[in-house]
Amino acid sequence: MNELYAYQQRDLDTLFERLQNCPDKHRLLYQLPTGGGKTRIFAEMVGRFIGTCDKKVMILTHRLELCSQTSTVLKKLGIRNKIVNSQVKKISAKENYQCFVAMIETLKNRIDSGLIDTQNIGLVIIDEAHHNSFRKLLDKFGNANIIGVTATPFSSDINLPMNKNYQELIIGESIGNLIANGFLAKPVNWRYDVELNTLQTGISGDFTVATSDALYSSPVMLDLLMHAYQEHAKGKKTLIFNNGIFTSKAVCQLFEQAGYPVRHLDNHTPAGERTEILQWFKRTKGAILTSVSILTTGFDEPTIQAVILNRATTSLTLYHQMIGRGARRLPQKKTFTIIDLGNNTDRFGQWQAPIDWQSVFDHPDAYHEALHSKTEFEAHQLPADLRAHFPNTLQLSFDIQQAHQDATANQVKSKIVIRDAIRQHALMCADNADHLSDALALTELLDKEITWRIKQYAKCIGKVTKNYTEWLQEDYKARLKTLVTKIMGRRAVYKQSA
Repeated sequence: MNELYAYQQRDLDTLFERLQNCPDKHRLLYQLPTGGGKTRIFAEMVGRFIGTCDKKVMILTHRLELCSQTSTVLKKLGIRNKIVNSQVKKISAKENYQCFVAMIETLKNRIDSGLIDTQNIGLVIIDEAHHNSFRKLLDKFGNANIIGVTATPFSSDINLPMNKNYQELIIGESIGNLIANGFLAKPVNWRYDVELNTLQTGISGDFTVATSDALYSSPVMLDLLMHAYQEHAKGKKTLIFNNGIFTSKAVCQLFEQAGYPVRHLDNHTPAGERTEILQWFKRTKGAILTSVSILTTGFDEPTIQAVILNRATTSLTLYHQMIGRGARRLPQKKTFTIIDLGNNTDRFGQWQAPIDWQSVFDHPDAYHEALHSKTEFEAHQLPADLRAHFPNTLQLSFDIQQAHQDATANQVKSKIVIRDAIRQHALMCADNADHLSDALALTELLDKEITWRIKQYAKCIGKVTKNYTEWLQEDYKARLKTLVTKIMGRRAVYKQSA
């Protein structure tokens, strides 16, 4: 195989040195962006560990495709390994394998049945370590150090933070540096503002399939998708991510009827058909593949030129995994296109923007709260039927929490937030009315939105009584009507003088 790149060699040396000097049973977490070559680095780590420490290594994955890919990379490096799959009932000492690659559920079942002894394992490497399912096996390796590997060292479940399972984080090369040095393609990002107020979050914390299907299979969203594709990705090999099978099939039908080469793929697609579809996608120029829950890991197709996020997600990991599918660099491919139809870029920042992973690892609660606030803010924007009353206003929402943070940063009193919120509401009403009576009538439609804003403001300033929040609401409404009356009066005078 080719030699390691300089940053890969540096990270390998850092990991191995830390492994040699750390206490027994130490748990390291290694972060490197998708496309940075995590599998190659930890495969080299396996060879060095076996050669130096003469102990066995166990690599854990959560997908069958990752098992096969990892095993292949190890073999290319001359490392004999055995995949522990459903056909393997027991590992015999006579087989003398020094490295094993296992699916987490399969290995757990074999350990629980007493068919596999894990006490002779000296090192455990966990691929895609952000998955919480690995926690159930961490204590099964009594004599091993553990290295978790992930692009995003942040658990989607705030009750199971990664710093509870790993003592230390080692951070690899950033996305920005990988782009600058020619290892990843540079993204061209196109964002569309989408109203997500109809989406609901489920038990997992992400938006539900049912509400996502209802939104993204609607005529208006299908029209937006086609428009975005034709404007920014037409003729490019394109991967579309959806949250529901119903939506993905509707997308497939949409592009079929428009005469584009398109196929649909989901986790229920039979293995043989899936292989055929992926081969078609690889060899077909300008192919479009619309998918659900299947191509975020264990899938590598460097010829992808455009990625469309035809969904919203609250998962930072999923956001990075989806975009990472298009980031592979080729000699003839220096850039790739991202089309965001779920306000994901607003939620997480641009994919290539720097993230302080150490801070995220050390303070997951604060990072989770920041993401949750953005999601909560989106979910309480004006509903579609109310929007119809304000056709002349582009920006209907007002982020109270962000405004409060800005006020604090600028060392001004927090009451300026309410002043600016009232001003924005007043202009909404004035801009969509010809007469004062009409404008005042519009203020009456904003009661729920005012209640929401006051609730957010109360969160920002700390513990306040219910009496105070009720007074704030009444004061807000009174000041809103007063300001609307002033604005309409000034505009009437201006019209008369003109």
